[in-house]
Amino acid sequence: MAALTVERKTYKGGFRMNEKEDLNKLIVSRMGGINKKIMVMSGKGGVGKTTFAVNLSFALQMNGLKTGILDADLHGPNVPKMLGLDDVTLETKDDNIVPAKIPVGLDRQLKVMSIAFLIRRDDPVIWRGPLKINALQQFLGKVEWGELDYLVIDLPPGTGDEPLSIAQLIPDIHGSVIVTTPQDVALADSRRSVNFSKKLGIKVLGIVENMSGFVCPKCGEKTDLFKMGGGEKAAKDLGVPFLGRIPIDPNIVQDSDVGKPFILSHKESDASRSIRDIIDKIKK
Repeated sequence: MAALTVERKTYKGGFRMNEKEDLNKLIVSRMGGINKKIMVMSGKGGVGKTTFAVNLSFALQMNGLKTGILDADLHGPNVPKMLGLDDVTLETKDDNIVPAKIPVGLDRQLKVMSIAFLIRRDDPVIWRGPLKINALQQFLGKVEWGELDYLVIDLPPGTGDEPLSIAQLIPDIHGSVIVTTPQDVALADSRRSVNFSKKLGIKVLGIVENMSGFVCPKCGEKTDLFKMGGGEKAAKDLGVPFLGRIPIDPNIVQDSDVGKPFILSHKESDASRSIRDIIDKIKK
């Protein structure tokens, strides 16, 4: 299996067996330069987990905190799209990968790493567990993250290979944030993510209830499209913090599609204020 390269092609993943021990040591060293590593999880897809992870990382960097975001969703990597980095080609330095960077104010840059930078846009990642684990090891150990205050890790839905690998590879994860929507099927899956974190000894920083209510921009009437309050009830039942609710805002979809962080382009919206309140709780 070929070593990791930055050429945009079908990435094979993997490393030579005699490199494994050195790579694991390198992961410990790289992660040691990052103060807080946060896993953003969801029990199921379609709840806005990646959108929240992108806005979380961008907001942290806007607040002067050196931040990186690792897109660990290998089969559905969307972080570059949401940050307007579709056509970025990565560089190498001393056999290491230099992450993509996006300016956030004066002299501040958000660092970004994703498998999307290494494959053709429409190529699927058809891998079993070992290849996925190998890729994540290299993303943690071979990427020049440098000194960071926060590394936000956007995980795929569920509790499979990627979340388990990240939890085992990083010895001092600060905690996990669980994103859900108010309907029962999403809440049932979010409970599994909470229990996953607890069983692995990872602190649950809290539950975020996304898509919680919609206010009509014309008449001002509020409609609970997916019910409301389920995330708060789940947090209470499971004994974990409830971080807050984020209402539905059509601009979130539009901004994500064109690569603009919503929290920057619509600062005064109810949804942006909710996101900032949630982030303040996460930072405590």
